[in-house]
Amino acid sequence: MNADLPQQPTPYHGVLHRYGHLLDLPEHTRPITLLEGDTHLIPVPRLAETLGGGFELFVKFEGLNPTGSFKDRGMTAAISEAVGRGAKAVICASTGNTAASAAAYAARAGLKAIVLIPQGKVAAGKLAGAVAYGAQVVQIDGSFDDALALVVEISNRHPIALVNSINPYRIEGQKTAAFEICDTLGRAPDWLCLPVGNAGNITAYWAGFRQYEALHGSGLPHILGVQAEGAAPLVLGHPVKHPETVATAIRIGKPARGEQALQAAEESQGRIIAVSDDEILAMQKRLAGEGIWVEPASAAGLAGLAHEIAAGRFHPQGKRIVAVCTGHGLKDPDIITKHMVAPQIFPPRLDVLEDVILRD
Repeated sequence: MNADLPQQPTPYHGVLHRYGHLLDLPEHTRPITLLEGDTHLIPVPRLAETLGGGFELFVKFEGLNPTGSFKDRGMTAAISEAVGRGAKAVICASTGNTAASAAAYAARAGLKAIVLIPQGKVAAGKLAGAVAYGAQVVQIDGSFDDALALVVEISNRHPIALVNSINPYRIEGQKTAAFEICDTLGRAPDWLCLPVGNAGNITAYWAGFRQYEALHGSGLPHILGVQAEGAAPLVLGHPVKHPETVATAIRIGKPARGEQALQAAEESQGRIIAVSDDEILAMQKRLAGEGIWVEPASAAGLAGLAHEIAAGRFHPQGKRIVAVCTGHGLKDPDIITKHMVAPQIFPPRLDVLEDVILRD
């Protein structure tokens, strides 16, 4: 090889290629990938200082996945399994991110995608994704939980693959985020903070950390799961019939994997808490001040960390903490644009521009 030529980086082929040997997937699985995963751990020391300082804080920014959310990790596994057994169509219920991800991976595989969404409860950026990827979108006059019950029933009656997080292969794919964190840090963090909606992600992370600890002695984190106050069934101890929160991705009143989420929190010696919409939006703004724009739900994990520190229930000094931000801000831009002041219009003259940008 000519030493003067730059070496080409090793190609990245997605989470099934990198971690498939650690995942419990059937032999018939046929990989369908959009090169998901390999998202970065972004250090945010200034934010850590505003929270009291004396600890390391990283953001696992899952908004860098192909469709802009963590759902792609599980969807590559679910769609790959479905294709391998000959499925011709897939279906899911969704508040948005699952819909976009299922539609994209189904399109990649040449399958039909059907998504059920609750009426008026899906952010425009997410719905646009599902439509752009060619999914058949069915809106129902009901909640996400109603939609999930329907897709479970229809998948039991017809040869349509269900790709919600109750599909075990979704969890297998989503475990890879925990593997990446351990590979990057060299061990598990002391604490992992993340949003909790339908509870598949917290379940997957805990399964991943446990598996990596058994294989590599990487340690186990404590887990802080965070729900929105208006959609906090795991905190309240009962389903919420009409969940309400600006964090649309976690606006779920009856999590499909609620029991497993509670078990993950207990086994990790962590907890699940709820924070207000105001706290979530404030943390979304603080993250944007670090150059990381996330959808509101993605800020919930860090909002929960800030809440616990302020309340004196969490002492982070000397700890290494990872906060999972699950989706990109472009997934739900309405929360920003509807409060945005329209830019003023000025004549195209240098003296005017100088006056505008240099004034005190």
